[in-house]
Amino acid sequence: MIFIEKVQTEIGTLTLTADENELLRVDFGDTGEKVNGNPITQLAKREIELYFESKLKNFTVPYRLDGTDFQKKVWQALAEIPYGEAVSYQFIAQKIGNPKGCRAVGMANNKNKLPIIIPCHRVVGKNGTLTGYAGGLSIKEKLLEIEKKMK
Repeated sequence: MIFIEKVQTEIGTLTLTADENELLRVDFGDTGEKVNGNPITQLAKREIELYFESKLKNFTVPYRLDGTDFQKKVWQALAEIPYGEAVSYQFIAQKIGNPKGCRAVGMANNKNKLPIIIPCHRVVGKNGTLTGYAGGLSIKEKLLEIEKKMK
């Protein structure tokens, strides 16, 4: 069974999707699905609220990442970026042993179904510019600002 929860944040509504044991998705906006939360979605909602209140740096909600082996390597590397820091796509590509894979890293970022939880917003262009984000660059900028405040 699939469970849905919605959380209101300063970047708008986020829709959380989980199964009985793990968080599966965080979507920007209201997907229109009926709320029928469970303990996993409720934990994710509370942790996201604390994140936006600058009271949480590390998420504990259990989650599942479905993707290719390459995508999973990228997402694992993203999960290791310290709170409040930003790294380049090239840094991630080198970290996973594929130094010429910057574009592939960008594509994997784009496929991340757990934004904020898996902090793809912490990846920026080589020269520090904000580039690409599924939620839009203004949201990426806001998330980075929230983390700089609490760092």
